[in-house]
Amino acid sequence: MLTSLLPSTQRALLRRLAVEQRENRIPSLIAGLVRDGETIWVDSRGKVGGGPSTTDTQYRIGSITKTFVAVMVMRLRDEGKLDLADKLDEHVPGTAIGNRSIGSLLSQSSGLTAEPAGEWWERTPGGSAEELLKSIDESAVRPTPHHGFHYSNVGFGVLGELVARLRGAPWHEVVQREILDPLGMKRTTTAPVAPHAEGLAVHPWADVVLPEPAEDAGAMAPAGQLWSTFDDMARWVRFVGGDTGDVLHPATVLEMRSPGSVDDGPEWRGGYGLGLQLMRHRGRRLAGHTGSMPGFIANLWADPEDATGVIFMANTTAGVGALSTDLLDLLAEHEPRIPEAWEPSADVDMALLELTGQWYWGPSPYVLRILPDGLLDLAPSRGRGRASRFRPNADGTWTGLDGYYSGEPLRIGRDADGVPTHLDLNTFIFTRTPYAPEAPVPGGVAGWRPGQ
Repeated sequence: MLTSLLPSTQRALLRRLAVEQRENRIPSLIAGLVRDGETIWVDSRGKVGGGPSTTDTQYRIGSITKTFVAVMVMRLRDEGKLDLADKLDEHVPGTAIGNRSIGSLLSQSSGLTAEPAGEWWERTPGGSAEELLKSIDESAVRPTPHHGFHYSNVGFGVLGELVARLRGAPWHEVVQREILDPLGMKRTTTAPVAPHAEGLAVHPWADVVLPEPAEDAGAMAPAGQLWSTFDDMARWVRFVGGDTGDVLHPATVLEMRSPGSVDDGPEWRGGYGLGLQLMRHRGRRLAGHTGSMPGFIANLWADPEDATGVIFMANTTAGVGALSTDLLDLLAEHEPRIPEAWEPSADVDMALLELTGQWYWGPSPYVLRILPDGLLDLAPSRGRGRASRFRPNADGTWTGLDGYYSGEPLRIGRDADGVPTHLDLNTFIFTRTPYAPEAPVPGGVAGWRPGQ
């Protein structure tokens, strides 16, 4: 157990972990929290091989495996070896989804069946990639709406083969060489290496257990084959949060964390990016993945804005509740961050001061501010609306970074004396007063008048 948290916080976290393990009758469970790149708390309950599990004990992580495959696809994209808009047939021909894009497979919106044809794949030895691809006929395509979310394990089996073909080596060897080794994740493997937990199912009505199989999934392995430890997953949760080392550009991981499809149930809480699950929880924007295989459940979630992450791994087939988000909630409740003291900035571009303050989009008031990092922030002065940050360009224009105006150009309109008169935001004109007549507002400005 680490000691960087207050004893009262550690006790609250341990109690939540202990309740989870006892009430859900989990043979063993390890969970922990990461903040600012460091593991600040980790603990375990239950036993593995007669003793408590440790941060070096392997568990099967199931579909968290998909995140590694997705990172490899994005590495190939960044190298120019593929485009997310490419059709599958361009790289892996011969399936009924050859007209679907690589991006749709990554974002679980291709309409491909969830599971492969044949026996229950998680509990039986897997076949070859050729057999898997041959099985993807018209019967494997589900009648989902275009761009609709439909989770597909088969899709990541296909993406694993895509990686193998473009790299000329099995997907797991590529992941080892290009991700695990550079990040120092020495205990993440495709087969268990001692010490490791045994996969178990717990009888629903009696306190007895059943050993679960751990077969090699063959071509379906990219969907859920990997085993890992808490220490390795702590490094991976930092990666998902943006600490990518030299493996991937942080901007690419940000792209992976952007919603590509949503699970549109009664209440929108979760979605899928590019190989990453997304979840909204009490104002947090979480990214990561859940995982389950016979005998194992795992969760990994990163909150990049708060530089916080949570991991848990258990050797049970079913029964884990909302442990991950509960641990994050307890941390926020017991040890919220203390804001840094505010200090005046020493490097503000004083020429930007004349741009700040009130602007109007038609009759709607907006405020333009200078952010501490030198960006401009344009947002409604009250209520909700279109808000974006802007970065400067060498030619004096600005480019939107997020929100409605992401990627859009902002130009500063000036009079003959160089005084700012209006903002031209991709043809929308913002003026110092509502519909200022001296600004180039399309449609003409006849002047304000009393109502009839």
